Amino acid sequence: MPFRWNPREHIALGQYVLKWMIIGAPAGAVVGSSVAGFLWALDKATQIRWSTDTPLGIPWLLFLLPLAGISIGLLYHLFGKSVEGGNNLIMEQIHEPGGGVPSRMAPLVLISTVVTHLFGGSAGREGTAVQMGGSIASTVGRWIRLTQIDTRTLLMCGVAAGFGAVFGTPLTGAIFAVEVLAIGLVDFQAIVPCLIASIAGDWIVRAWGIHHTSYHIGSFVHMNLVQGIPQLDWLLLGKVAIAAAAFGLASVVFAELAHGLRRVFKWAIPWPIFRPALGGIIVIGLAFAVAPDYLGLGVTADPHRPNQVTILSSFHEGGATYWSWWWKILFTAVTLSSGFKGGEVTPLFFVGAALGNTMARILHAPVDLFAGLGFVAVFAGATNTPLACTVMGIELFAGQPELIHSGFVVYVATACFLAYLLSGHSGVYLSQRIGISKAFSSDLPPDTSLRNARELLPRFGGFFSELVNGLSNNGDSKTVRPESSEDSKQPKVNVEMNDEPFSIGGNGMSHRHKVSSREIGQVRIYMAPRDKRKGTGIKGFFSKPLYQEIIDAAKTDGILNAMAHHTHYGYSGKGKIQSNGQEIPNSNLNLCVELIGDREHLELFCRRHGDLLKGRVIVYKHMEHWDIHEHGQKVDLEVSDVPIAELDVDVEDDVDDKIAE
Repeated sequence: MPFRWNPREHIALGQYVLKWMIIGAPAGAVVGSSVAGFLWALDKATQIRWSTDTPLGIPWLLFLLPLAGISIGLLYHLFGKSVEGGNNLIMEQIHEPGGGVPSRMAPLVLISTVVTHLFGGSAGREGTAVQMGGSIASTVGRWIRLTQIDTRTLLMCGVAAGFGAVFGTPLTGAIFAVEVLAIGLVDFQAIVPCLIASIAGDWIVRAWGIHHTSYHIGSFVHMNLVQGIPQLDWLLLGKVAIAAAAFGLASVVFAELAHGLRRVFKWAIPWPIFRPALGGIIVIGLAFAVAPDYLGLGVTADPHRPNQVTILSSFHEGGATYWSWWWKILFTAVTLSSGFKGGEVTPLFFVGAALGNTMARILHAPVDLFAGLGFVAVFAGATNTPLACTVMGIELFAGQPELIHSGFVVYVATACFLAYLLSGHSGVYLSQRIGISKAFSSDLPPDTSLRNARELLPRFGGFFSELVNGLSNNGDSKTVRPESSEDSKQPKVNVEMNDEPFSIGGNGMSHRHKVSSREIGQVRIYMAPRDKRKGTGIKGFFSKPLYQEIIDAAKTDGILNAMAHHTHYGYSGKGKIQSNGQEIPNSNLNLCVELIGDREHLELFCRRHGDLLKGRVIVYKHMEHWDIHEHGQKVDLEVSDVPIAELDVDVEDDVDDKIAE
């Protein structure tokens, strides 16, 4: 086989790496400096709160949490309506770049998060770092006028730099940025720019003298699992798998409780400014009813309360109660759902470590190992990023070389990937898309977001109702009412079910109906309402408007769908801008005729009716035709009952040029 090599390709790749070193490294350094300032401010805010402890162990600053919430709500109401989406806004801009991420997001989320922690709200820091990174990256992209593709890459660099810098895990930050966008798909095209930015961000944070928390697992030495060749304890691996199921379910509880409470707060208080006040009151009540252990980050203990449950204490026997994980979920869900700012990841670390502590005692397994596994596995299930979390487990405990010779990596990967799978199609980021569904579910439309996927899931109570009805096999008609997402204003959709018995199987969803799709196309033809067929002489004066003739011809030729859309302001074909008058309609204003059908039918229609379409701006777009039917039902996916006849027509060659793909 002859040796083949294209030097131009490697030169282009080298230029690509050099370009992103020039762009990504400085952007990552700026993000890293911002994150360093944020971590310093967060640490000072936590120390100030600790200094206000009362004899009851509850800081008196906590009583001002409702007022702090109102100030945050007012701040976002006045200046932050465009950045309320937070991490979801950044993901949406990466998926479909548009107006970019506003520069104001960074200072707003920094101030709001520090205020949240100062007064005792239970929140994290990852969300803030990622939003700061995305905002800074988007601003840099606008300054240097990057292309849309490069802007998307730079946004991912901002996410990577923010995540890697805030936790001191640069490799995890890079992988997280490319993995979190779509479930089941990893876009490695941007991995090198993300790695450059993440390393730069982490290095700058360390250069500023900011230190990250160290975690230690010593049970492998005591269990004599450290060998020259990594050995697996199969009984321990089985216990890890059982715990991973609990970690996955805990991530579902966290995500769904947060989403559900957000809807409750919106229903209870229509005014966004006052929702955090109610959340603050609830957090105060929980602190008195349970314990103040679950306020703030929860990484280290308050010096005045050395026995406080924290992430670090969960690595030790007796360092957490059996229900510490649940209380942290509740505190955090109330805080973030009501409108306070911060991240979800550090609370997820707390939940995972505390639940790992509990599972270790139940399964008679090493506490520190299971706390470490839960630390990363619950995060993997809630964010659907098992690869990044596996790498995070390695990075966080890389300071213990003995773990490399103990099979630790296998236990971490098992916990993360099982928790990811068993968390189902849930997650804390609703703008995350489903690239490849888990267990190959056919009930989920392709490339849909988690927000839309939640629409297809039955309500919790409705599931058991359907289960009882199905098992009783009464044959009555049933209705599934998908729960609408928080941000959706669409009416609820009722899917009427026939007398087919309810069944449980596959992915566990209770829907009888499925969506079948096939490729079709859309053609848009632009003109003015007054336009008529050219070259018809005096008779043309009395002929129909051109758009009516096109639609009539489409009906005759069997095109699936044809309609005309009027506009209010615009131009076509580089012509004059037209606007609609106050009283007299403007017959020169732009109008669009839309045709939907198979591509070959549309193309043949354009050839056949070239005398109508010649000289018009014509745009073609790929689309999908969806057919809703019951499982097992045969469906004829033909979208046109009257196919266009194969006619041999002679049309000017320039008609082909007007069919733009």
